[in-house]
Amino acid sequence: MDALGYPFCRGRIFDHVEDDHGQYDEPMEVFWTSGAAMVVRTDLFQKFGGFDKHFFAHQEEIDFCWRLKRAGYKFMVYPKSVVYHLGGGTLEYDKPRKTFLNFRNNLNTILKNEQSPKVALVFLARLVLDGVAGIKFLLDGKFQHTLAILRAHLSVYLHFIGTMGKRERYRLLRKKYNCGGPNLTGQKKFSILWKFHFQKKKKFSQL
Repeated sequence: MDALGYPFCRGRIFDHVEDDHGQYDEPMEVFWTSGAAMVVRTDLFQKFGGFDKHFFAHQEEIDFCWRLKRAGYKFMVYPKSVVYHLGGGTLEYDKPRKTFLNFRNNLNTILKNEQSPKVALVFLARLVLDGVAGIKFLLDGKFQHTLAILRAHLSVYLHFIGTMGKRERYRLLRKKYNCGGPNLTGQKKFSILWKFHFQKKKKFSQL
């Protein structure tokens, strides 16, 4: 996770996917794990509310992982595991509906989980960057995707009070279960957008 709430992976940054040469085969702690490849303790999943049903199909695992990281827990990756998963099985990658869910759910994840007072600064920065993304879609002739971003923001604003209510519930859960401080391992201080687009760093090993 970068400083502005953009998730990325070892081996995949935005639409750039590296060839697998075993370069990321060592187990390590990460900030989030994919919902298609996640094993989590049942008691923690239930205590901390599980996946947010409002998210439907995208980034609910990132939201859940961030929630537990705030409570002091950790997630490990074990590359020797084998997972059979049909990518894009729920929604095709280039559909406006997927764009809507990605932008809406990512903003809600930030609102619910980023620490104060940083959450306000990150959210404001994302409003600007999402506007830039909308303009790029428009210039590429993808008007429906620009509209999807606008709809995503409208949804975030309409449900803002409810989202902040969830943020407060998570805070109370951390207090109830006497959790330790936040575990920030895997949350980077740089912008992945800057690294990728301006410094041309396409591989995780270059970051």
